[in-house]
Amino acid sequence: MSKKGRVLVAMSGGIDSSLAAVLLHEQGYEVIGMTMKTWDYASSGGTKKETGCCSLDSINDARHIAVELGFPHYILDIRSEFGDYVIDHFSGEYLEGRTPNPCVLCNTHIKWDALLRRADNLGCDYIATGHYAKIREENGRYVISKGLDATKDQSYVLWGVSQESLSRTLLPLGGYTKDQIRDMAREKGFYDLVNKSESYEICFVPDNDYRGFLKRRIEGLEERVKGGNFVLENGQIVGKHEGYPFYTIGQRKGLKVAMGYPVFVTEIRKETNEVVLGTEEFLKRNAMHVGKLNLQKYAIIPENGLETITKIRYKDQGQEAFLKQIGDDKLEIQFKNPVNAIAPGQAAVFYENDDVIGGGWILKSFNI
Repeated sequence: MSKKGRVLVAMSGGIDSSLAAVLLHEQGYEVIGMTMKTWDYASSGGTKKETGCCSLDSINDARHIAVELGFPHYILDIRSEFGDYVIDHFSGEYLEGRTPNPCVLCNTHIKWDALLRRADNLGCDYIATGHYAKIREENGRYVISKGLDATKDQSYVLWGVSQESLSRTLLPLGGYTKDQIRDMAREKGFYDLVNKSESYEICFVPDNDYRGFLKRRIEGLEERVKGGNFVLENGQIVGKHEGYPFYTIGQRKGLKVAMGYPVFVTEIRKETNEVVLGTEEFLKRNAMHVGKLNLQKYAIIPENGLETITKIRYKDQGQEAFLKQIGDDKLEIQFKNPVNAIAPGQAAVFYENDDVIGGGWILKSFNI
């Protein structure tokens, strides 16, 4: 075995995970590649050709890199555990009137756990992925920090990874920009990777039609939820909608309501099957509750609270906020300035400079 140790690399077949494996191989690690089959899109009844991390082409691309560099490659079928956890949660959250984030859930509860179990079986010291983020140790704790490339930073999606998992994780791309990774792939002759289009959709909804997915997934859903009212903040009924699970906070397009001025979805009321509409001003909230927490930089939140930069979605730039503990597994976050479209069900991630303090799931938003 290499003096640096044996590492199991999650390889999706894309440029980032492939170059992560290449870099670790060149650094002297004994690399084993593994591609995870999470979803078979044909079984969902969709019409778009299967793409992304689950496709046969992607599996073959990952294997090609492994053969080229001379290290083993395995395919791991985790469709059953992925479907039971991630997809059931995805469907259930929409039924509760929330907006889920399945990619975060998959990273923290499926992929890391699945990789670590197989790493143990294969005698691997570490696991590695192609995320653009960094890991460092401070005061006996492992901390995710932002990657060098601010436009590609993926620290937001890693807030839920446990301390035990982080202690065995390598993120070799954290100190590189995307352009540097592309240049490296060209230099090594991996032109197919450079030219390969990147997939940004949810892997089990590659046509981006989550409404169609829910209709196919949940028998009788349309009949159960159709015919609810669009209402304004004052309770005035202004139209009929197709069912509350088919709308998200902040949505403007596809409402089919003519008000003479722009309106957005500001609230979803599952109990009454109402979708509340309002002007952009009604989207603004200055506080929220967050639960199901995972802390990274600190073991506990100080009693007097903590000043942070808080992100409420992946592409969010982050807002100044003060957080305080209000329960064993619950925080209240007060924003310095009101923010738009806080969606229950999404992840909130708290930063101190470039470090991830921790994160959790948004429970509700409000004004104080």
